[in-house]
Amino acid sequence: MATPSAPEYPTHWEADVVLRDGGTAQIRPIVPDDADRLVAFFDRVSDESKYLRFFAPHPRLSARDVHRFTHHDYVDRVGLAAVVGDAFIATVRYDRIEPAADGAPQAEVAFLVQDDQQGRGVASALLEHIAACARERGVRRFVADVLPANSRMMKVFTDAGYTQKRSFEDGVVRLEFELEPTERSLAVMHAREQRAEARSVQRLLAPRSVAVIGVGRRPGGVGRTVLANLLAGGFTGRLYAVNHAYPEGRDRLLPEDVPARRSVRDIDEPVDLAVVAVPAARVPDVVDDCGEQGVQGLVVLSSGYAEAGAAGRARQRDLVRQARGHGMRVIGPNAFGVLNTAPPVRLNATLAPDPADSGRVGVFTQSGAIGIALLSGLHRRPGAVLTGVSTFVSAGNRADVSGNDLLQYWHDDAATDVVLMYLESLGNPRKFTRLARRTAAVKPVVVVKGARHSASTPPGHAVPGTSVPAETVGALLRQAGVVAVDTVTELVDTGLLLAAQPLPAGPRVAIVGNSDSLGLLAYDACRAAGLRPLPPRDLTAAAAPEDFRAAVAAALAEGGCDAVLVTAIPWGIPGPLGPRGRAADPDVPALAAVPGPSPRSRGDWGDRGDAGALADALRAAAAGATKPVAVVHLEIEGLPGALAAPPDGIPTYPAGERAARALAQAVRYAQWRRRAADPGRVPEYDDLDPAGAAADIAALLGERGRAAGDEGGVAPDWAPGGAWRAAEGDGAAGAGPAGAGAGTAADGAGAAAARTARRTPAPPAPYPEGVPVDVPEQAAARVLRRYGIDVLPALPAPDPDAAAAAAARLGYPVALKTTAVHLRHRPDLGGVRLDLAGEDQLRLAHAELTATLGAAAEVQPVVQAMAPRGVDTVVRAAVDPGVGAVLSFGLAGAPSELLGDLAHRLVPATDRDAAELIRAIRGAPLLFGWRGAQPVDTAALEELLLRLSIFVDEHPEVVSAELSPVVVAPQGVSVLSAALRLAPPPPRIDLGARRMPRY
Repeated sequence: MATPSAPEYPTHWEADVVLRDGGTAQIRPIVPDDADRLVAFFDRVSDESKYLRFFAPHPRLSARDVHRFTHHDYVDRVGLAAVVGDAFIATVRYDRIEPAADGAPQAEVAFLVQDDQQGRGVASALLEHIAACARERGVRRFVADVLPANSRMMKVFTDAGYTQKRSFEDGVVRLEFELEPTERSLAVMHAREQRAEARSVQRLLAPRSVAVIGVGRRPGGVGRTVLANLLAGGFTGRLYAVNHAYPEGRDRLLPEDVPARRSVRDIDEPVDLAVVAVPAARVPDVVDDCGEQGVQGLVVLSSGYAEAGAAGRARQRDLVRQARGHGMRVIGPNAFGVLNTAPPVRLNATLAPDPADSGRVGVFTQSGAIGIALLSGLHRRPGAVLTGVSTFVSAGNRADVSGNDLLQYWHDDAATDVVLMYLESLGNPRKFTRLARRTAAVKPVVVVKGARHSASTPPGHAVPGTSVPAETVGALLRQAGVVAVDTVTELVDTGLLLAAQPLPAGPRVAIVGNSDSLGLLAYDACRAAGLRPLPPRDLTAAAAPEDFRAAVAAALAEGGCDAVLVTAIPWGIPGPLGPRGRAADPDVPALAAVPGPSPRSRGDWGDRGDAGALADALRAAAAGATKPVAVVHLEIEGLPGALAAPPDGIPTYPAGERAARALAQAVRYAQWRRRAADPGRVPEYDDLDPAGAAADIAALLGERGRAAGDEGGVAPDWAPGGAWRAAEGDGAAGAGPAGAGAGTAADGAGAAAARTARRTPAPPAPYPEGVPVDVPEQAAARVLRRYGIDVLPALPAPDPDAAAAAAARLGYPVALKTTAVHLRHRPDLGGVRLDLAGEDQLRLAHAELTATLGAAAEVQPVVQAMAPRGVDTVVRAAVDPGVGAVLSFGLAGAPSELLGDLAHRLVPATDRDAAELIRAIRGAPLLFGWRGAQPVDTAALEELLLRLSIFVDEHPEVVSAELSPVVVAPQGVSVLSAALRLAPPPPRIDLGARRMPRY
């Protein structure tokens, strides 16, 4: 086994992880300079643990041991350490051994965990990472010899979820397990990740003691404001005020009467949470003090970090690295604070003087200003049962703790029924959609996304921006179960309805009210929101509370309605006589007939007490209903508060448009919940060859995109002076409703290798990181063929003789078309000649095309066999840094492009996603027999979409893939052109061993 003389340190193996108890550790390769750390670590391990590791007494490490355990080639011998501060707390290593009898490359693996660190999940995290390293180096199986008494270590292996085999010989248990991830191993990893990250957030939101660092000696200032809010909120734990400028001997801060210390190190009790409000230049010293004191987490309010430019970004990276080195998590910097209204905690570590009341809504925001607006808006809306907050986090630059962490926490939080989030960027979009989908299955997740149209990253957020249109982002979020809204007002409106009311079974809305005009406006608003409103029922202005109760109860009892929208105005005319017994003047408007307060009578309920009567009537009608009820009212003072009172509140809105949008969001979310019960599956196709595709991709990247004809490569496309791309013009080889043709598609080879495992990650390609490669079409066709995607061959035709030879090879009828960049997707320019039945027609078409559009070298004509008639479509898959991998579908042609008639789904797509995708575009009727046309083979189209989705998902080097056009015929599909772009992949932190992001 060859060992490199100077092994390169694998920096990409370094990772920060959250442990089971919510603390953090760094996992990194062991290097020769770690000799002293290794010896010190070994000295801290008990003799019993050493015996279980080495099967014999091993009190100390010899010099030879130290050298062996610190010198690795990172291929056949690999060692990793879990580090907190500057000390090892656990180690793992593997040594490659002879291949197994079945030829599988294998290695022996062994762990050692410091005794006081056992039970924190350190070994499980190390196993995930050492397994990922081994897979990268071609190892497919681990072997571990374990003493029967070492039950903890056997549990680590057996609980990991890998396929394994156990044997017993000579008093030793031998465990063998495959390293290929399984459905169970991924589920185990995600479950551990969820518990650890949720616990890390819980430590921040439910501290037993808080130190506010930077509390000034005089009233005012950020630190003193936070301290005042903690006291006013009734924090149940211990509070400390910290400021290095306090005079020696001062131990109390007055008038608050809070213990005062010059440093957090001077606090003689454990501190769970530190709120840091000091200038950025002083934060590093504060973090070190907190780490030495054993503080579990930090809320950094200080500014001057990534939002302040390059120097600030470096300062922010140092802050996170420093905090994680001490095992602490960070909210911020530039944060607004955190809030937990649970009675056992009552934590208000924010700058908000008037936080919302206690309730069932969890709020996360990446903006302090939006955080203020949300808390203020929730505080002003009456009724704690509707507007109260369970927990609130404003993460600022979210250098560490992010919305993903809060989703992990809220998923199991019994105190939170609805999640509201304001996001400006997604640091790990794949993970966000995975977590959002899981959380949305049990409680609504309502999101408003800022910076949707700027295609830029907000200051302070060190993550890639997105070029995906805002509508696409919203569609992708909704696919993951997220209730995507456009404004903060809609965020609150929708969240309150979802928090207070049952989900609607469908879009049918009954409208009941005492104003015909307001009812009609509500009707129009419902139609505009995509609902199906029933004709409004006008109770007339004379309606009394009892009339409302009866009408609402009747509407809820009807089988043809899924929700009820009540509209109300404050005055009423009680029938043929006015409120004082006078006949109503038909020439006097109803609103003018009751100019002011009058003795209470039927229909006269304009004051607060009468609003309460109406609220009681509506609540009585809605009691126990399984359909949502919402109320639109015009200036009925006291009605919102009366309706929102516990135990069962009804949300109110000042305009029908706001209520209708909230109801429409609830309808869509309810539909998603029903579909989520059967989300579909990612199919397994037997003819895929992921290993072959991986080898092709590695070769293409290694050769800087130049396809070679030997060593399994691909012969380059012909072109004078350079490669030609095969045709991909709209309407190519076809004309019909959206492009069609006649003839037979050429046969594709297809991959025959059985799909026995997912792809093997290829070694890093010698190509500049992040620089994309546009793959020649013949090479792209070969790679795609590995996944059962056959591209119709197109042969270059630089002159009439070459065109005739190509047609003879492909068989008539053929199409002649240009492939020059400026002529692609422009059939209106005449660059396509179809149904050429013989050589004479072909030669004539070649002459006309080159005479009209330019010389052959300029227009780059090709000859292609005709595809069966059908509908021309476009299938794309691309990886966007802001939202992840996206599968897109639409009809080919300028109208679809101009109208933006494209549908999108996240990768990997399930069979259900593919079926919904082709039906989501407005032009979908063309696929299903529009105006008497023959329906096309949508099953074959769905399979093509799924194969491309699997291809992109399994090969992170794929930047984009486009199949255009794809002619969908009554039987089968024909891919006429393919474009593929590759680049060395960035780390995909949601697909391997769990790790915290580093921004």
